[in-house]
Amino acid sequence: MIRRFPDRAAMQLSDFDYQLPQDLIAQAPLAERGASRLLRLDSLDHSFQDGIFGDLEGLLDPGDLLVFNNTRVIPARLFGVKQSGGKIEVMVERVIDDELLLAHIRASKAPKPGSTLILENHIHCCMRERQDDLFLLQQSSGRPWLALLEQCGHIPLPPYIRREDNNADRERYQTVFAESPGAVAAPTAGLHFDQPLIERLRQRGVDCAYLTLHVAAGTFQPVRDDNIEAHVMHAERVEVPQSLCEAIARTRAGGGRVVAVGTTVVRSLETAASTGELLPFSGESRLFIKPGYEFRVVDAMITNFHLPKSTLLMLVSAFAGSDLIRRAYAHAIEQGYRFFSYGDAMYIKNRIGDRD
Repeated sequence: MIRRFPDRAAMQLSDFDYQLPQDLIAQAPLAERGASRLLRLDSLDHSFQDGIFGDLEGLLDPGDLLVFNNTRVIPARLFGVKQSGGKIEVMVERVIDDELLLAHIRASKAPKPGSTLILENHIHCCMRERQDDLFLLQQSSGRPWLALLEQCGHIPLPPYIRREDNNADRERYQTVFAESPGAVAAPTAGLHFDQPLIERLRQRGVDCAYLTLHVAAGTFQPVRDDNIEAHVMHAERVEVPQSLCEAIARTRAGGGRVVAVGTTVVRSLETAASTGELLPFSGESRLFIKPGYEFRVVDAMITNFHLPKSTLLMLVSAFAGSDLIRRAYAHAIEQGYRFFSYGDAMYIKNRIGDRD
């Protein structure tokens, strides 16, 4: 499992590795969104406890604030051919405007600038230029890219889900509060919530607020350097509105806690507070949260289980403490928890300023 490192200077990628049986990687969602298990972690007393997601109603107090990511997953995977006939797979990184998008392309040979691609049999586009690992694609069908993707694209299930996407994924690989299209991966901690649970929490006096982080395909890119300090995070678009900043201020004034639903919310809020004060933010974030990071905004978080050697595992290790995460993951594997996007969840309690 995850090895405890003595200090920040000694952190290596191998410190965040663990062995996961393949049969614990969830390949499909449960019949009901809220039917998952919930492993409850308390980083203040270094303990954890098994439960179910419905326990959340008793874990949150009146005056607490749940912060959700309202990004909407677009059908971002396209299949097609180059004009030469070679097969390609396109994974959208981000839609720039109605005619332009940036994408990852899998092909035996990368398309050259100026070459034509034919996607899903009828979308003709030109590869304008290469930008590092990404390709700039332009189409001029008269219809915007988002409309074309909705009509022809495939839900971009993560690579560890070893099946083709289906019609059910269009609804289940999407949160019930998804509103702003642009993500190519779901903010998976939010997948456990349904509207009845949200309404019960509101009736209990728990407030809800929203921000937007469009999860990019880079979230699945591995960390390649064993010295994690050398890793450069991919950029993701973030919108933290003034109304959310005000809601957090009210929560703080009333003695409530800020509970982030997912690592995307944690990154967004901490990006917006990078100057030391939480302010509205609109732009790109490359914030890399790893052990040693001092959190400014988030008191507790809800999150799924994350891949070995991933930046997301580093983030939760920073939040809960690496030793607690190591022990909790070992316990989850032993108890047969379901892992990753369609898997079970953790609730991690950790008041700001109280660190292990």
